[in-house]
Amino acid sequence: MFKEIVDAIVEIVSDLGYVGIVIMMFLESTFFPFPSEVVMIPAGILAAHGEMNIYIVILLGVLGSVLGAAFNFFLALKFGRIIVLKFGKYFFFREKDLVKMEAFFHKHGAISTFTGRLIPGIRQYISLPAGLAKMHFGVFAIFTALGAGIWSAVLALIGFYIGHNMDALHTALLYTLAGVALLLFVYVFWQRYKSIAERKKEL
Repeated sequence: MFKEIVDAIVEIVSDLGYVGIVIMMFLESTFFPFPSEVVMIPAGILAAHGEMNIYIVILLGVLGSVLGAAFNFFLALKFGRIIVLKFGKYFFFREKDLVKMEAFFHKHGAISTFTGRLIPGIRQYISLPAGLAKMHFGVFAIFTALGAGIWSAVLALIGFYIGHNMDALHTALLYTLAGVALLLFVYVFWQRYKSIAERKKEL
């Protein structure tokens, strides 16, 4: 069953082509909970099989990431905390998450938009405190592109070098999917537990 799921993911990436990489990496860098591993590793595999160009794959992965990060940046810059939180709640992004991102940003400064791109759970949202802090967009874009470049290249090259070993690909993506599913389950369970606990306190 999992083999079929992995094969379907690779086929979807193949069908969507280069434009699909940009779109999916854009989503990954916004509020949408979409793992970049599910995009870049299969794209690397396709490059190994000659169906894509590895350099274009990495470049478009960076482009999609920067565009998604810019979306978050300008959302925060133009509309502020209230709209960010109102929009983010539909994707399980809450005020406490924004507070954590702001603390990380203020502790490490502008460079956090580079280092944050390499940390799961932070890379999608580090653009928000940068926008709220009115960081210079040129500096933000450069740091974001550098961080996204490293991340995209690592994932694409993993796919590229295991491209001739489909069993390794299935295993890698299987663990990725299982990990994402587990994290989502734990997160939803924890949020429901906290909501119940808060309601009990109010009674």
